[in-house]
Order: sequence, then structure tokens, then C-alpha cells
Amino acid sequence: MSGDHDHGDMKNTPETRLWMALGLTSAFMVAEVIGGFVTGSLALISDATHMLTDAMALAIALVAIKVGRRPADLLRTYGYARFEILAAAFNALLLLAVAFYILYEAYVRLFQPQDIASLGMLGIAVIGLLVNLTSMRLLAGHKDGSLNVKGAYLEVWADMLGSIGVIAGAALIWLTGWSWVDSVVAVGIGFMVFPRTWVLLKECINILLEGVPPDMELAEVELAISTVPGVASVHDLHLWAITQSKASLTAHVVLEEGADAETVRRAVEVRLQEKFDLHHTTLQMERVSCAPLERIH
Repeated sequence: MSGDHDHGDMKNTPETRLWMALGLTSAFMVAEVIGGFVTGSLALISDATHMLTDAMALAIALVAIKVGRRPADLLRTYGYARFEILAAAFNALLLLAVAFYILYEAYVRLFQPQDIASLGMLGIAVIGLLVNLTSMRLLAGHKDGSLNVKGAYLEVWADMLGSIGVIAGAALIWLTGWSWVDSVVAVGIGFMVFPRTWVLLKECINILLEGVPPDMELAEVELAISTVPGVASVHDLHLWAITQSKASLTAHVVLEEGADAETVRRAVEVRLQEKFDLHHTTLQMERVSCAPLERIH
């Protein structure tokens, strides 16, 4: 078994930056809700709803950091790092629910249009764009190392695009008086969420189901092990991830006649580390395969 047993990917998560982004997002969310009601803009209220999910994503990420750093114990030998994945999945489901709600409200508003204070709507949207850009800059450097931070970043990114849409809609309403544009922008913000949220949710489900990490191919890993000198065959090969950046592997390795088990084991570990960045491996070395003949690869 390899010596790297650090299962969490929370240690490099920018906790201070998450707090800063949460403060900015929460403060402007309140301002945007008030502005939405004052100006009569559904698009602003829609954007404020996204701000709410942004704030929740950031808050969940902070909770996940605290929980994920708890050490392993006798009941949870992998520790609590996977709480991050549960939190990210919950956040994705929440965002999907909010998007459906916005679509419904926009549909109702299309048949019940109202006057929009376009200049007020424009000013608030511009401030919202600046807040989103600041939050994105705070999170951008760490989004690829944590699904939770990635989820928060994606929501802020979606909200940034929403702010651009609100700005364009406000300008169009001001120039033309077409109040229905507000509902169209709200619908656009709602639809914009679905693809990215589905990708995030699919990643979370794959990890929770202990699927093969998306950047790896099981056949390639098996071939890499099988071609190590001294290896006759491989079976019971399992590859999964504890969190997004912590892949694990177990396998039964059948030795060729005369091969030294410890030498082969170390060679397999080095091959897996160098080729796939796999540092948490458990290998059972066998002189005689314990697998049925039809299962031997």
C-alpha cells in the first residue's frame, strides 16, 4: 500500500477568500432584492435569487471545509472529506430548483407585464456585475482542486452572465419601452444554469457511486499494471475517488513464476504514480490467482 494517506482536498482551499466572497455576495443580494421590488424588474429578482444560491454555495463550501478537515476515526476511516461532495450535490439540486422557479415566474410575468424602472435596474445590475467579477477573482485560482469551490465558482460565473443579461435588458427597455424584455432576460438566466449544474451534479453522483474518475480509463490502468515486469495478470481491479482530487485503487496482481512480490509491488506503485498520479493504492500480490478463470484479465 502506498504511503500517501491524505484523503482530504480541503487543506489548500482558500477559506479567507470564501468568507470575502460570501460577504460581498450576501450584501449585494439584499440590495438587489430591494432594487428588484422598487424597479419592478423580475430579471433583478431572478439575479438576486441566483445571488442567494451563490451565498448558499459559499456557505456550504465553508461548512464542508470545517467538516472535511476532521480527522478519520474508528467509524469513518476515510475521514469526512466526502462531505464536500454531498454538499456540492445538494447545492446543484438547489440551483436546479431555483432555476425552475424563475422560469415559472417569468412565464407568469409575460402575461402580466408591468412598468420597469429601467435606469434603476441598469445601475443595480452594473454594481452586481462588479461584485460577481470580484468574487470570481477570489475563487478562480482554487476552483479545480475542490468540487465545492468549483460549484460556488460556477454559480458566481452564471450570475455574472446574468448580470450582463440584466444590463443589456435594462438598456433595451430604456431605449424601446419593451417591458417584456425583462421576462425574457429572466428566462435566459434560468436556462443558463442547467448545463453547468448538470455537469456538476453528474460529477458528484459519479464520486458517490464510486465510479472511475472522469480523467482516467480503467483499461489503460489495467494495461499499465499488466505490462510491469513480473506481472502475469490482474483481476479485482477497482478505481474510484474519495473526493475530486483523491483517486484510489485496489487490485489483485498475479506474479510470474520466480518474481519477487515486493519488487513487483513497488514497481507497480511507481508506474501508477508516474503515469496516473495515483498515490493511494492497495495491491494484493498472488502466486496463484484467487479469481475464477473467466475473470482473469
